[in-house]
Amino acid sequence: MLREASTTAEYTLADQQRMTRARRYFEWQARLATEQLGRRVLEVGCGMGNFTRHLLDREMVVGIDVVEDCVSRLRDRFPGQPNLVVRRMDIQDPEFRQLKQYRPDSVVCLNVLEHVPDDRRALEHIHDVLPAGGRAVFILPAFESLYGPIDANLGHFRRYSKQPWRELVAAAGLRPRVVRYINSVGCIGWWVNAKVFKRTEQSEDQIAIFDSLIVPVLSRVERWVEPPIGQSIFTVLERTG
Repeated sequence: MLREASTTAEYTLADQQRMTRARRYFEWQARLATEQLGRRVLEVGCGMGNFTRHLLDREMVVGIDVVEDCVSRLRDRFPGQPNLVVRRMDIQDPEFRQLKQYRPDSVVCLNVLEHVPDDRRALEHIHDVLPAGGRAVFILPAFESLYGPIDANLGHFRRYSKQPWRELVAAAGLRPRVVRYINSVGCIGWWVNAKVFKRTEQSEDQIAIFDSLIVPVLSRVERWVEPPIGQSIFTVLERTG
């Protein structure tokens, strides 16, 4: 397990609540990810289905999460969905490889890997369930140097920088096709909150203003212009053999 179940559940529910307060930001991330996914998708860290709902037009969706409450809620949210399989599972466990039976052509892991103690093992397991040419899509918190009280409060073990990330995925047998920063404005805000004011959480007002005023413009600009910094890394990996 990632942590004790009750603690993991608290982090997961906090993330879900944060998504509801930043609807436009989450939809931006979801749009980036869905454009890169195939017809048979394995979602790691499905939570209560905020992203899963974007995948239900696919041939097959397999969602896993370590939190039983999330798994139960997701099943209840989409009852009788013939192309949806939901299981309680930890990506670090060897049984994760059993998911290869569903023949996923892509894996998606949005704002999840930073919660996993052994990210190297997680990447190796993703490699093992994908076919040659299969894709894995991640959104990760960017810049190791930005790690601070907010990250710790959210249950993050780490943040990621581009070059160490490239080396990590290569060691797991995956090739990076896309590694780019997103949300340049959020990066500045995160630095101010984490490093200057040492805050342990983002304020409701900050989230609301960012989501309503900045995201609609920023998402359009960054679609065409890659920023030199970002709050997150958007990355697409490919299994080469």
